[in-house]
Amino acid sequence: MYALVDAVAFYASAEKVFDPSIRHKPVVVLTNNDGCICAVCPIARKLNIPKFEAFFKIKNDLKQHNVVVRSSNYELYADLSDRMMNVISRFSDEQHVYSIDEAFLKFNHDFNDWQQYGETIRRTIWRETKLPVGVGFGTTPTLAKAANHAAKKLTGFNGVAIIKTPEQAKLILKQMQLTDVWGIGAKLGKRLALLGLKNAYDLAKQDPKKMRKFHSIVLENTVKELNGITCLSWDDVREDKKEIFSTRSFGQRVTDLFSLNAALVCHADIIGRKLRQQGSTVKKLLIFAHNSQHDVAYIKRSYLYEFPVATSDSLVIANAISRLIHKIYQPQVQFYKCGLGAVELGKENATQLALFEPIKDNPQLMQCYDHINKKYGVGSAFIASSHLTQNWSMKRHYLSPQYTTKWSDIPKIIC
Repeated sequence: MYALVDAVAFYASAEKVFDPSIRHKPVVVLTNNDGCICAVCPIARKLNIPKFEAFFKIKNDLKQHNVVVRSSNYELYADLSDRMMNVISRFSDEQHVYSIDEAFLKFNHDFNDWQQYGETIRRTIWRETKLPVGVGFGTTPTLAKAANHAAKKLTGFNGVAIIKTPEQAKLILKQMQLTDVWGIGAKLGKRLALLGLKNAYDLAKQDPKKMRKFHSIVLENTVKELNGITCLSWDDVREDKKEIFSTRSFGQRVTDLFSLNAALVCHADIIGRKLRQQGSTVKKLLIFAHNSQHDVAYIKRSYLYEFPVATSDSLVIANAISRLIHKIYQPQVQFYKCGLGAVELGKENATQLALFEPIKDNPQLMQCYDHINKKYGVGSAFIASSHLTQNWSMKRHYLSPQYTTKWSDIPKIIC
């Protein structure tokens, strides 16, 4: 038996944890630079607030309905996610953290009452983190994902749903759209609809081999999983990324060399951390910066840097930026966005060395560096040149306090 535990509108719910005054109010969270709506709490959802709508377009409507607006508080979300995952891990010996707000559990034994067990998980997480979650149980990871969808979005389940029998699967799958099925995107959903399929149950009734010919082995496995045949292992749940990008638009235009370099070094830090997390190295690095496409003259500067020896060391990546920054920077250009792309990745344990090139990576230093940032929060330790100037920092006008990662923001209780 598998379970998927997923937070309800995680970003918006996280904003309510340390601010009880907004727990019963509609809350939305904005993307980087306060650009679009990225999270909508269940209360705000009743107002039909569209996700990923540009904030400036509906700003007045939100104000009219007294909607609480927050900028993305990534420091807070990461810490609350870590707390939630620690609580979830107590309910099973096998846990796979799938994303910042959801985790799979695998059970090698049966419970007499899965409903009660799911409710226990929900109550415990709420008591210790004040985050609402949905819990879905299924005989395969895909069915657990479907049950979680039912737990959070279908009537009659109230936060916990179970798919253990064909009858339970039929009841839930008939109420799910094709694109509600794990792994079925919008394009594939349209293609399946052309075959006359209307819901997830219709997909489950298809011949797996025909679905493989129609699309891929992934779709074949999805159909099998909807019928209770486990095809996915933890390694298959999320493959290592073949490319890693870190990009961000600036809170205000950047016109000087030092600010552009600082922003790119910050991205180097992110790229290095993500490489180490999945045990990868980068051989070729794309470095770019550009102004807005709406400017009179659109100017984009980009270079592909090849490392003599593939690396995952943030300092080595940052040094590559220093070598090219003078080629990327152009005076009088008001840079709007910059970023890095690790476009040729390899395995950390299978790195090809160079005969005349010394190894510049310092694994022990990076391990210590990652440990500090994991224990005390990302950004506790950082590359000095990334903080020489903060002119490039993203705009967060509606940022809530970083209650758990910043000393000055620790909640104060007056008795």
